Amino acid sequence: MRLLHQLNTAFTGLILVVMTITAIVLYSLVMDIFIMDEKRQLEMRAELLVDILNDPDRLLQSPEVSSLIQDQNYPLLLFDKSTGELLFHTLPEEAASDWVERYEEELAGSDTWDSGYGQYVVSDHELRGDQVLVMATPIGDLAAIQMNFVWRIMLIFVLGLLLAAVVSYLFTRKLVTPLERLKQEVKKIEKRKFNEVQPVQATGEIKEVDQSVRQMAGELERYIRTQQQFFQNASHELKTPLMSIQGYAEGIRDGVFEGEKRDRGLTVMVEEIDRLKKIVNEMILLAKLDSNEDIYRPEDLKLSEWTGRAADRLLPLAEEKNIEVDVHIEGDGFISADPERFLQALMNIGRNGVRHASSRLLITVERNGDFLIRIQDDGEGIGEEVMPHLFERFQKGKDGETGLGLAISRAIIERSGGTISAYNLEDSGAVFEIRLPVSG
Repeated sequence: MRLLHQLNTAFTGLILVVMTITAIVLYSLVMDIFIMDEKRQLEMRAELLVDILNDPDRLLQSPEVSSLIQDQNYPLLLFDKSTGELLFHTLPEEAASDWVERYEEELAGSDTWDSGYGQYVVSDHELRGDQVLVMATPIGDLAAIQMNFVWRIMLIFVLGLLLAAVVSYLFTRKLVTPLERLKQEVKKIEKRKFNEVQPVQATGEIKEVDQSVRQMAGELERYIRTQQQFFQNASHELKTPLMSIQGYAEGIRDGVFEGEKRDRGLTVMVEEIDRLKKIVNEMILLAKLDSNEDIYRPEDLKLSEWTGRAADRLLPLAEEKNIEVDVHIEGDGFISADPERFLQALMNIGRNGVRHASSRLLITVERNGDFLIRIQDDGEGIGEEVMPHLFERFQKGKDGETGLGLAISRAIIERSGGTISAYNLEDSGAVFEIRLPVSG
């Protein structure tokens, strides 16, 4: 069943239940009100009649009272309770006698009396001596009025139910229409028609869901585009060494390369195989860092100690290129990171800085709430065309190796709860900034 029909059915059913309960309560309440009102009117008439009966002269001068007493359709009973004598009645003989017998033990003071002829609303008054005047109204007459009233109420309820159903349909349609539009936009995402996704006119939570869906579509589009670019770059990076290996292998097999050429070819093949192994290992590491595999085991690391270790491992490459490596610790403490992976991230960024530096690489550690690690070189800086894609996979800058080092560093820093960014200085050189939270 469609959501629109479910909401309409639920809302209409709820109204029907509420109206049914209300009708049942009103049905019983209306009868009680009618009985109370009839009791009050009977008491008023009885008081008037008692006054007249206590004054014989007034009784003879009142033709209306004489007519009332003689009216056989008006339930009236006058009897002597001490002797049980019926003085006057307009009730059937059996009912009048039954009431006289049961009066003192059962009926006196009750609002309703029953007999073999039905139930009555009764008002009884004691006159002078032991005489009792009883005035009654059949409950059947009140029931007829009650049913007339109930039918009118039922008509109002039916009209109200129809009106509520129409209003429910309009409101639920207004609610469901944006959801149906949102479903259509999700279908576009499913078919990867990201450029056709349009915002849905809605308010409240549906609007928030729509914004989240469009953000998801943007992220999914970016991810798919990145994956496509990744596979293109990966295939290119893997194909180049494989072609070199294949060329030298076929040349050696066919006897094209002999002597020194053969030895040089074998050396190139080994170097290219090592390069392939490095690319494949880094691709596997990136995939594991992006997944939930348990290869990242954080510990509490003293930042100055591990920064110093990274600087020590950079010294051979720095001395080879005649680059000075300086480390300044302006704030120390502990971070939560995987020791091996964190050192690898610093080494990747540090080697990148050494390759591009002119004479100096500066590593500083500051603590202002979180930790800030700056790795700064005095080279030519990062090219404007490379900067937007610097941390993406297989984005190689000048003298780059695999194009995966900075992507791995970003993945490691993010798994450590931090962020990484890069920018160029105004005069010269590039700066990499790593922000990490304090452990504990």
